[in-house]
Amino acid sequence: MKIVYFTHSLQSCWNHGNAHFLRGVLRELAAAGHHVRALEPQGAWSLENLLRDHGPAGLEPFRRNYPDLSVETYDPAADPVDLAGDADLVIVHEWNDPTLAATLGRARKGGARFKLLFHDTHHRAVSDPDAIRAFDLSGFDGVLAFGEALSEVYRRWGWGDRVWTWHEAADTRLFHPPAQETAREGLVWIGNWGDGERTEELETFLFRPAQQAELPLDIYGVRYPAEALATLNRYGVRYHGWAPNAAAPEIFARHMATVHVPRRFYTTMLPGIPTIRVFEALACGIPLVSAPWQDSEALFRPGQDFLFAGDGAEMTARLRDLAHDADLRAALVAHGLETIRARHTCAHRAQELLSIAGTLGLNHGASAA
Repeated sequence: MKIVYFTHSLQSCWNHGNAHFLRGVLRELAAAGHHVRALEPQGAWSLENLLRDHGPAGLEPFRRNYPDLSVETYDPAADPVDLAGDADLVIVHEWNDPTLAATLGRARKGGARFKLLFHDTHHRAVSDPDAIRAFDLSGFDGVLAFGEALSEVYRRWGWGDRVWTWHEAADTRLFHPPAQETAREGLVWIGNWGDGERTEELETFLFRPAQQAELPLDIYGVRYPAEALATLNRYGVRYHGWAPNAAAPEIFARHMATVHVPRRFYTTMLPGIPTIRVFEALACGIPLVSAPWQDSEALFRPGQDFLFAGDGAEMTARLRDLAHDADLRAALVAHGLETIRARHTCAHRAQELLSIAGTLGLNHGASAA
């Protein structure tokens, strides 16, 4: 099958977590023999920020770790129908220009042979619905939503059985435990400061508990304004700036545990969506403690795969337990890996996409022609 994916950027993961998943799932599809093309526009904001901060060297981790993925960069003024060529399946990510989606939708309505899907991996459908409603999706065959709560939003918008829940997952070709264990120390958190939608939660569930548990804390990420850096300094946090996603397994391997602090929209308006870092951390074999979120789809086994902490005091207690109980750490690692490998790899998601394509009448047969 010939698959074309219009992404915001595959090359850059600077404040662009969806690149993690897409790299993994497109690689799995290509490895299965499908002809995969990733298209990204010139001037993508994620790539521009990466190059501004790190220059061309910022692209080296992607090139080194994903030699089997090629990216075609196109002029945004180009006709996306021409770019899609003879694709069987075209997928448009929601960080694209609405004009691109509308043009492809008109072509589909007009009899274009490809099937057309919209891929939503963000909370804008509830936090900024007008931004999503700006997309004319009337010509699309369906929607891929990265959580059941988001699928429900699209069903309320009239999509019915033409929306499929397609969670993110771990790229286990890259995200796996270290081949040789070395000394681990302290906590690590890999995440971006963002727009302040979890500032209070970070202080409650990460900075203060780490300090109270007397565990050193390393943080990697971008978009930390001066006030955020001042907060980190106040708690004695070591801030390292941006880390390429491909470096995350090595970073996890140096630390005793990590913490998940979901953004507010994923605990209130879109419950049940863990986002990519939970999958990746468990795949790397690092114990994880999470601030509250509702695992409404039973993706994991809380208490076995990872630990929940209901408030800051409980987070401090959980972190102390982990620091002093090697058996607890080992059990969490074993169970977390078991769940990821059984249910939540990019290979699983590639098969799910092929099954969805099958419901649209597309042949599952692989073809790299």
